[in-house]
Amino acid sequence: MERLLLTGAAGSIGQVLREGLRDVASVLRLMDREPLSAGPDEEVVSGDIRSLEDARRAAAGCDAVVHLAAIAEEAPFEAILDVNVRGTYNVFEAARLERCRRLVFASSNHVIGFHPVGRTLTPESPIRPDSYYGVSKAFGEALGRLYHDRHGLEVACLRIGTFAPRPSSTRHLSTWLSHRDAVQLFRRCLEAPTIGFLVMYGTSATQRSWWQSPGWEAIGYRPQDDAEAYADDVDDTARYRFQGGEYAER
Repeated sequence: MERLLLTGAAGSIGQVLREGLRDVASVLRLMDREPLSAGPDEEVVSGDIRSLEDARRAAAGCDAVVHLAAIAEEAPFEAILDVNVRGTYNVFEAARLERCRRLVFASSNHVIGFHPVGRTLTPESPIRPDSYYGVSKAFGEALGRLYHDRHGLEVACLRIGTFAPRPSSTRHLSTWLSHRDAVQLFRRCLEAPTIGFLVMYGTSATQRSWWQSPGWEAIGYRPQDDAEAYADDVDDTARYRFQGGEYAER
């Protein structure tokens, strides 16, 4: 791959992937509203995904896009609409117009957050968002399906669980995604010969997982970190009825 675009490069996941995906492409292009400095084999594009012009400028000449930029928590609907809905459309449309061949979309477990704890889900399970944030990620997945079917863009939607250095609650034992495994998961999506359209849950090895992802086998993802190793150290006082945790309890 000659050039890879990473939107939201200054965010928590973006900072980890910036280091971990450095050798996936000859040039890593970083886009964010926050100031960034380019390192070796990096390019920085300052821009806002709410602008299609900015998104096109960032995607120009790129083979693939990792789309992370978003409001990454619940927020008033108008803010979610502006950034997570309109902004995600702009990134997909920019990828199409600039002839990128693949896009990896950071979705979220909150698209299914109102399913009860303990119920086993697959990517085909009904969408049950627990928030406007979850709705915006469901929109992004639907948009990815459209852009694959209509325009041939290869799309992987990753329903990220709990992205953290280590689990800190009982819920995390079912949802945790380590930094190391996140890098591997995104890398596999970018390096697989073909992906078509895939929806997968993004977790490490979680023996208590509520989610199944047949797509892991398709791309060769094999998590290295096991949440159960931290089971004796987590806070077990919080109890939730729904898989979205506190998002679904508000």
